[in-house]
Amino acid sequence: MSDPRAAARDGDALALRDVTLRRGGVPVLAGMTLRLAPGEFVALVGPSGCGKSSLLDLAAGLLEADAGTVEVAGGGRRLGRLALMPQGDSLLPWATVRENVEVGARLAGGDRAVTRRDALAQLARVGLASHAEHYPHVLSGGMRQRVALARTVLSGRPVWLLDEPFAALDALTRADLHGDLERLWRRDRPAVLMVTHDTEEAVRLADRVVVAGPRPMGRLVEVPVPLPRPRTTTELAPLRAEVLDVLTGLSRAAAVEGGAR
Repeated sequence: MSDPRAAARDGDALALRDVTLRRGGVPVLAGMTLRLAPGEFVALVGPSGCGKSSLLDLAAGLLEADAGTVEVAGGGRRLGRLALMPQGDSLLPWATVRENVEVGARLAGGDRAVTRRDALAQLARVGLASHAEHYPHVLSGGMRQRVALARTVLSGRPVWLLDEPFAALDALTRADLHGDLERLWRRDRPAVLMVTHDTEEAVRLADRVVVAGPRPMGRLVEVPVPLPRPRTTTELAPLRAEVLDVLTGLSRAAAVEGGAR
């Protein structure tokens, strides 16, 4: 394992450096540093309430840091330049499946005919071409998440921010969507930062897992995943155990530090 600060490199797709963030006067991030290389898949694991979703909102430009810097490749403003897939599918109930997939590209001013063609192609890639003109209420939870994933892919953004995208799904559906996500990522090669509580999901999908302790999120510990793809459950077990050990260690260290104050 190592410190993610050591992974610094030129040409980062996304870089958060010494970031501090407070929300409602409460410290959420405290001197946190994290970098993603172009095409890299990083999973962020940590206890509930440690600031993971706030970190994604900050990266996406929905929040601004109180201190430190947040930069995307090419510089400039972040809002609208990264694809954010929030918790839940966030589908518009009055729009068809196809229209839901198109919404980001439409808002960006894309050509309607091209956007429609590309949306149908993305739906085909996640097995939902036959549901393009249906409405979200007729879809299962797994199908709705496939629509949300297709919408994220169609955005064409170089960085995808995924906030526990499969947490509410059953194990079988989640495994199917892992395959969909990995296939789409390998085809388009965006940089991905995925928040998850599922340590097996993290080591199955990511190039490296970054582990956070309790809030405020500061020191991060990196667990590399040097395994070829596709990965089997058996070979993931030692890495999953390592991630759990790091989580436990960070929580204990935070408890000791808190008790010493």
